[in-house]
Amino acid sequence: MAQTRYRASGAGVLLASLLLAGAGVAAEGTLSANQRISSVHLGYDLQYRVYRPADATADDKLPSLYVTDGQMYLGPGGIKTVLDAAIGSGAIEPVLVVFLDSRNPDNLRESRRNAEFMCNTDFAKFFADELVPAISREEPVSQLRDDRVVLGLSFGGLNSACFGLALPEVFAGIAMQSPASAAHVDVVRELYEDREALPLKVFLSVGTKNDNQVAVKRFRRVLERKGYDLTYITVREGHNWKNWGPLLDDVLTTFFPARDEHE
Repeated sequence: MAQTRYRASGAGVLLASLLLAGAGVAAEGTLSANQRISSVHLGYDLQYRVYRPADATADDKLPSLYVTDGQMYLGPGGIKTVLDAAIGSGAIEPVLVVFLDSRNPDNLRESRRNAEFMCNTDFAKFFADELVPAISREEPVSQLRDDRVVLGLSFGGLNSACFGLALPEVFAGIAMQSPASAAHVDVVRELYEDREALPLKVFLSVGTKNDNQVAVKRFRRVLERKGYDLTYITVREGHNWKNWGPLLDDVLTTFFPARDEHE
């Protein structure tokens, strides 16, 4: 049965406990150098980095998380530390993470996010036909859509919502941190309203300070009415990393909780 899980404020409590528990204990995963991929659909090259959990082997069939604005999650987001702590403490199962850079690899001052993240069908095709198959060939990941999740913030959160509609056969989970803008969120909300519920697990968070909270709440109500399996979190912060960073552990435990040893 679909359910909604709420949490308000108090962000970072689990993260702090994980970091304390894993201090000096958790083995670190590895982060690859930037890797290039040429896209026929988009007509240009992109770059990404891959996080592999400690002790991963070629025979593993790991779940995978695809992160748009990957350079931001690795930089100010500090997600590698969160991954190492969460996996090392046993709070989540080992997961392979693909961090897609939203910048032009030949000119890092050029951001492509505004063009790519607005329900861009070519960007969706790039994921479905090019990036996901490449990762499936090269990395020890599960081939099941039930083991794939996409994560993004701001316009990247909007992109996750778009992928939920466009690529439900590729991703079983969509994570949206402060999807933006309000007008774009309203358009996506209407698309979800008009469509039969899809087999998706959803994470949705928003700040309470100038963070599109009214539009996001309207979107939340539609997802609830449709019966989606929804985790919804509000934070007393704005459209910034004070909001998003402390929720990374919530994203990970929502989609990749540690499995029972007897499963």
